[in-house]
Amino acid sequence: MPAELHWSKPNGMLPNSRFPLLIHRNAVPGGGVEAVMSRFRANGWFNNWRYPGVYTYPHFHSTTHECLGVAAGWMEVDMFGEGGTRIRLETGDILVIPAGVSHCMVANSDDIMMVGGYPEGRDWDNVQERFLSEEMRRAAAKRIMTLPIPARDPATGQSMQEWIDAPSSVDAGLNEFRDDLDPS
Repeated sequence: MPAELHWSKPNGMLPNSRFPLLIHRNAVPGGGVEAVMSRFRANGWFNNWRYPGVYTYPHFHSTTHECLGVAAGWMEVDMFGEGGTRIRLETGDILVIPAGVSHCMVANSDDIMMVGGYPEGRDWDNVQERFLSEEMRRAAAKRIMTLPIPARDPATGQSMQEWIDAPSSVDAGLNEFRDDLDPS
């Protein structure tokens, strides 16, 4: 089954990303901490952790992309900042979050257990919009722009074709401008 794609754009001080958010539904049937972590590691996503959910405040990472796998239970996450998208994830689902994309857990089952990972085991930071100055926002955006596309998708092990094929930020802006000019 192909990944669900969710697109974002800058939102206030949040950079979000030109890359789509990827959701692989039931990528690890039945879930389980060891099964999800094993999948991530086999596909080059390390620096793994397990935790009952994710942070309950909006944040993003500027030093790495992130993957989240639901080992047990379910959770709902708000993505892309204020006015963004709410997504429900269930056991076995894997979420691939591009650097710069705001995310926050807003609801969950009592048995929620998440596993996380980062391409090539990169270290992560924790950036919160409410603490950002313009200078800090620009520095985060520059860090994000230097990050490579991961070699493999953490769920499938295949190349990250959805990100490879994503428009450059210049092309994305031009396409929006062209849509505004389209008389149809």
